[in-house]
Amino acid sequence: MPAPSLETLLKPHPRVRVLRDGPPDPEGTCIVYWMQRAQRGVDNAALNLAIALGNALRKPVIAAFALTAAYPQAQRRHFRFLVEALPEIQNQLAARGVPFVLRLGSPHEVIPALVAELKPALLVGDENPVRTPKAWREHVARAISIPFRLVDADVVVPTSLFPKQEFAARTIRPKIHRVLAEYLKPIPNPKAEHPAPPTLIPAGELLDPEALIDRLNVGGVGELKDYPGGPAEAQRRLKRFVNDRLEGYATERNEPTPYTTSELSAHLHFGHISPLTIALAVHESGAPPADTDSLIEELIVRRELSINYVTHNPRYDELAGCPAWALKTLEKHKDDHRTYNYTAEQLERGESHDPLWNAAQKEMVLTGRMHNYLRMYWAKKILEWTPDPETAFNITLDLNDRYEMDGRDPNGYVGVGWAIGGLHDRPWGERLIFGTVRFMSYESTRKKFDSAGYIRRVLEIEKGTRIGRLFD
Repeated sequence: MPAPSLETLLKPHPRVRVLRDGPPDPEGTCIVYWMQRAQRGVDNAALNLAIALGNALRKPVIAAFALTAAYPQAQRRHFRFLVEALPEIQNQLAARGVPFVLRLGSPHEVIPALVAELKPALLVGDENPVRTPKAWREHVARAISIPFRLVDADVVVPTSLFPKQEFAARTIRPKIHRVLAEYLKPIPNPKAEHPAPPTLIPAGELLDPEALIDRLNVGGVGELKDYPGGPAEAQRRLKRFVNDRLEGYATERNEPTPYTTSELSAHLHFGHISPLTIALAVHESGAPPADTDSLIEELIVRRELSINYVTHNPRYDELAGCPAWALKTLEKHKDDHRTYNYTAEQLERGESHDPLWNAAQKEMVLTGRMHNYLRMYWAKKILEWTPDPETAFNITLDLNDRYEMDGRDPNGYVGVGWAIGGLHDRPWGERLIFGTVRFMSYESTRKKFDSAGYIRRVLEIEKGTRIGRLFD
């Protein structure tokens, strides 16, 4: 298949958003790909566009990454996960003929400075609807004078196809499935045809994880010894899921003992694997349709519904962003008597009266994850045990973002909104505290799986008699 022409590459596309328009500068030295959300060197539509543009313009491509410790709620465990993957990503890029440059500092300062230094023909970045990286991109667009295109590289179906906030999964699902076949296809991974001369490659930080952690000097929640990041680990987990866990997923995915999920949420959050890579592996696995359909529902419909929410609702990380019916019923019941009323510090330490809740909280603290079914229960109990819904929302989101390895993500914002603010849900029977927001009880939840076995395993991790993964 012939390489696309420059004219074709610059045409409007639903996956590409133009932040600064104009033709590529013919005198530019290269194409710069600003990697941020899509931290991988393969199956990356943003990188692919940068390489295709470089090949069409007969110019080299240079990938840049700006790393700052000043990211809201990001903790030491998150930075460890990120920096340990960088040497592997550098190797993936090198295999495609693209040098990788890492610089420390805020991206809204690092990237304009790099553009001024290199004088590229065009800047390509990867899309991210979350507030902080979105602000970085908008600032960069104002600070540079060359064209700047963003590519929606971490969804299967482009977010732009859903220009308004969707009400629920039932409203976005048919829209996704109408176009899914068009986008559920392998994407090429072309090589850069024009190597960058050594004199063009700018200086950057050495990709030494220990040195980078020291330079960042980031604190907060401590590191995890047994939670590796990186594209290779993501592929290992995907292979394990397809071979050992996919069959039966539709009926067993809510079972925390043992885990039957892909355990890829953190790798998706950091862009170490593309959702398209996962979807294609599942689609081509030969597993029963009920199981593949269930995974596609979680990976594409539900995940992209979350991204749609964050894209279109500026209050996505506040209780106020939740639907009016839920806010009204929660307001009506905000002064209801609470049998238990815990402080944020008590909850963080896992010091409630509920052994199942305490185990879920400790699993998150100790391992950086919590099974999704228990995460729903965990959040709803915080609503039940704190003074008011807004306090509950803020405590829940704070704990989620600091301790979960997939924190600070659209899925997390929507998960908290669903549990506490009825987001993407409907009214249920009215009761104290919750009003008509869906309720989950200890008795009904603990009976749906081996809760005693789950609690026992978490206690073994806490005591150091089991390694930091529950059920591998």
